Amino acid sequence: MRLLALNKPFGTICQFSPHETRASLADWVKVPGVYPAGRLDSDSEGLLLLTDDGALQARIAEPLHKLVKRYWAQVEGAPDSVALTRLASGVDLGDYVTRPGHAQLIEPPGTLWPRIPAIRYRAAIPTTWIELSIIEGKNRQVRRMTAAVGFPTLRLVRVGIGALDIFSLGLEPGASLDLPPRAPWDGIR
Repeated sequence: MRLLALNKPFGTICQFSPHETRASLADWVKVPGVYPAGRLDSDSEGLLLLTDDGALQARIAEPLHKLVKRYWAQVEGAPDSVALTRLASGVDLGDYVTRPGHAQLIEPPGTLWPRIPAIRYRAAIPTTWIELSIIEGKNRQVRRMTAAVGFPTLRLVRVGIGALDIFSLGLEPGASLDLPPRAPWDGIR
């Protein structure tokens, strides 16, 4: 059984097949037979787990296992306590209501690598960082959630899955590492 952690760079699609205009996982991961356990859209960055074990892949990705995914979102504007409460209690996105999670304002992260290309800068509109913790991960869910409460996401980084944290793993964008089969962060198994 293999389990890899990858810091997926911005602009990389979450598949191994080549793409005409974007980098794919094959540009960063040279281990054969592994597949992503969950996804990050090409505009999102951060921690992605890959495995060759289907049961483990489902355990990581399926919301019924309640494995927390932690995101840092740089949003346009300055969310207030009402917006944070809506994010934490579940947001009606039209086609579904998100499950409850956790949302809080955080200081701009000094440990975060610069994004290439940088996000657009608009002097008249402030930006704020939010930490969101959720157990599901539907297509563009965090972006849709922040937009639904009036604060569109400009940059989105997954910083944690279960007890794994991208910074404690020491992963720079594009870097990956093998995780031990019986890890102390056993929240995934």
